[in-house]
Amino acid sequence: MRPRWDSGPAGLVLVRHGESVGNRADAAAREAGAEELELDARDADVELSDTGREQARALGRWLAERDERSRPTRVVTSPYKRAAETARLALEGVDLPLEHDERLRERDLGVLDGLTGAGIRARHPEEAARRKRLGKFYYQPPSGESWADVAHRVRTFLADLRVGHDGEQVWLFTHQAVIMTFRYVLEGIDEAEVLELDRTVRIPNASVTTYRRRGDVLEPEEFADTTAVDQVDVETTHEAPQGERGDRVG
Repeated sequence: MRPRWDSGPAGLVLVRHGESVGNRADAAAREAGAEELELDARDADVELSDTGREQARALGRWLAERDERSRPTRVVTSPYKRAAETARLALEGVDLPLEHDERLRERDLGVLDGLTGAGIRARHPEEAARRKRLGKFYYQPPSGESWADVAHRVRTFLADLRVGHDGEQVWLFTHQAVIMTFRYVLEGIDEAEVLELDRTVRIPNASVTTYRRRGDVLEPEEFADTTAVDQVDVETTHEAPQGERGDRVG
């Protein structure tokens, strides 16, 4: 069931962070058939790549050209460096405070963090089997989160957003799994539908997903739009959908 919005923002915009060094490391590890990503930083400290910074700046130029009524009046970001840096670069020159909310952080993969699908099967075969038995949505890695856990924090964030922000344009800088989970909650889709989206749909770096309030619901207007990056000479980057990769446990 879709949540009712008899009060709250007039618009909600979800921005995926620009390409990170972690995205590059993940692609390189998969191509090499490696078990582990070559990363020194913990997930929260993974920074943008040079391409990711250019994507964030392109987003800022696109934002500056938008109609005044659709520009943000409130901005909230995941505290993870790649999301916060995307917000900072995109909003240079915009006189708004940048709020951080840990409920927008990426899904925590616990002991599986930093491993490819091949690495999980090799080092934690019991977890690969448990995930297959439980299904991706409800599977929770040791010390990590399930998609259902992420949905719970998204719901609490949205509940808070209904109070004191009537008519605002709220922009959120966040992560791929979190954006998918916002769709799950806001559009009232079920487990099978959100996993099918994850299996088949790309959410490019620095892409924009927009909801507008119509009556008492937030209606989807754009999903994973890359106009900001496409209109300038900046590379558009993304992972293949889950169905094309086929080896990610998280």
